[in-house]
Amino acid sequence: MAVALLFLCFLVLATTTSDAVIAHSDPQIIQLLRPRAGVAGHPDSEINCLSWRLAVETNNIRNWDLVPETCEDYVGNYMLGKQYRLDCEAVADIAIEYAENLTIPDDGKSIWVFDIDETAFSNLPYYARPSVGFGAKKYNSTAFGEYIQEADVPALPASLRLYRNLVKLGIKSVFLTGSSERYREAREENLKKVGYYTWEKLILKPISEKGTSSVYFKSKERTKLVNEGYRIVGNIGDQWSDIIGTNVGNRTFKLPDPMYYVG
Repeated sequence: MAVALLFLCFLVLATTTSDAVIAHSDPQIIQLLRPRAGVAGHPDSEINCLSWRLAVETNNIRNWDLVPETCEDYVGNYMLGKQYRLDCEAVADIAIEYAENLTIPDDGKSIWVFDIDETAFSNLPYYARPSVGFGAKKYNSTAFGEYIQEADVPALPASLRLYRNLVKLGIKSVFLTGSSERYREAREENLKKVGYYTWEKLILKPISEKGTSSVYFKSKERTKLVNEGYRIVGNIGDQWSDIIGTNVGNRTFKLPDPMYYVG
């Protein structure tokens, strides 16, 4: 009787262990633990594209021209998916916490510098067009200019939330963009339309400075602000060129953007 009982226990244990092994080897379960990149359905491509994006965001890969063709779907899935939104919200959370702990003098000279494209605004409706795509095709300045002129670009929600908190704290906003001065009217209309109702300055690149680097142009404009007596308490952008150079501010914040590189 004891031998039979022992044998029965062994069968139960063996069956349970076998079921557990099968459950943990179920590809459906394993897939839930892996990032879904959607790059030609190939795991190796997913890993390479994840590593490529990490290198881009950490500024280890510089002066790149186009998104690798095999990573375009991955970039598109990231930008249109939940993770991009969560990443932007995380940046905004940190920036708001920082701003709330500042002591702001009551002289109206404390400012926060915002980039515009992929910072104040999100151009995802443009990049989601089949004719454009997510960074693997050459940039079409004419088509993008026409898109800007429509003045219907949505706000990046995380940045708009940061902006609204800064207004409450008495920190003025300066929009500094490498976008051409020819788009000033459209930019002003668009900013107000999506909720950026007031700002201290809107600085666009003069047509005469076309071709100058973003680092040079934005450093020069920030220096002008400092020379006018402003304190740059914060600076946010999606490109490293938005937050490096001279007079970058007391604290900088980088939003994700693996779609393009601006030097």
